[in-house]
Order: sequence, then structure tokens, then C-alpha cells
Amino acid sequence: MISAAAQKLEELFDVLRIDHRNDHNTRETPMRVAKMFVEEILEGRYTAPPRITEFDNVQSYDQLIVTGPIEVRSMCAHHLMPIYGHAYIGILPAADGKIIGLSKYDRIVEHFASRLQIQEEMVKQIGQYILDMTKPRGLAVRISAVHMCKTQRGVRATRRSRMVNTYYWGDLSTHSDLKREFIDECTALDRGYAD
Repeated sequence: MISAAAQKLEELFDVLRIDHRNDHNTRETPMRVAKMFVEEILEGRYTAPPRITEFDNVQSYDQLIVTGPIEVRSMCAHHLMPIYGHAYIGILPAADGKIIGLSKYDRIVEHFASRLQIQEEMVKQIGQYILDMTKPRGLAVRISAVHMCKTQRGVRATRRSRMVNTYYWGDLSTHSDLKREFIDECTALDRGYAD
């Protein structure tokens, strides 16, 4: 896949009149870019989702857990430009259910971000996977990210311009007090991150 992609990138460079044969700066660029796409930026398309380490909820903990900020590094499906920011995940465990290892949330976010993405779909993909694996009473996924397709081209918005979206499942979708608690915790974590 990498060599085939590198060949197509060479063709693109030829069309764009970029000398990848003689210019010392771009001589190996098609192969480097192809390798980067397959092994890094789009890795989530070619690998299985991370395995979940589950723990019994021995103490029957049933209150909101919020984790974040989790780094988001993705690529816009419309313009192949970077998307970067942070994710926050809120879990309302079932008293008789499972709790997963904290680092797994970061791995899940990384997996679904490592592909051409649309932020509105990414929050749902992350949440649905967690929901399917752990069956919590409620779940929320929030992403706040900069889209370079907006800051580096087109309108060329300030790099502080972000998109924020949240998706809720279960009790977190129907209880306004839990939604408010989740948002308050995200704000507190975000403030702590900026310090």
C-alpha cells in the first residue's frame, strides 16, 4: 500500500511541477508522505480498535467520571488538512457494570481520530465504541478542535477559532443536571490544562 501510494504521490508531484527526482528537499517526499499516511495519520483505518481492559465495578460506583483533555490529532476529510484539539469523555457507570482502564479512553480517541474525519461523526464513533464495550448508564463525548481547513485556507480564520461539539447517550442525554455537571467538569479540566 505504501509503495503504491508513493507512486501516486510522485504522479501528483509531476502534475504540480514539483521536482521529486532532482531536488534534494523533495527527492524522498512521496515515499515519506505515503508512509506517514498509512502508518500514522490514517492508521485507524487499517488497525483494529484498541482492546479494552475492564475492571469489575466492585464498589458499585455510579457517579459521573470525566476524563480529559485528551489530545485529538486528525485530518479533515474534505481538504486533507489537520484537525487538532482536545476530547473530554464523561462516563456514568452502571453499578453492576464494568469500568475500563483510564488510559484506554486516550487510545480510543487516538484510534478514531487517526483517519480522514468529520468532527461531528468522530464524537459519535468514539462514544458508540465506548457504549458498545462497557454498557454505561450514560456517556458524553465532547471535542473542541481547530480545523486548519478553516485557518490555513479559505476564510483564513484566526487559529483560536475552534469547533466544539458534544454527543450524549443514556442518562446523560436526558438529565439536564448531569449534562451541566459534565460541562462544568470539562470547563474545570480545560482551565487546569491552560495553567
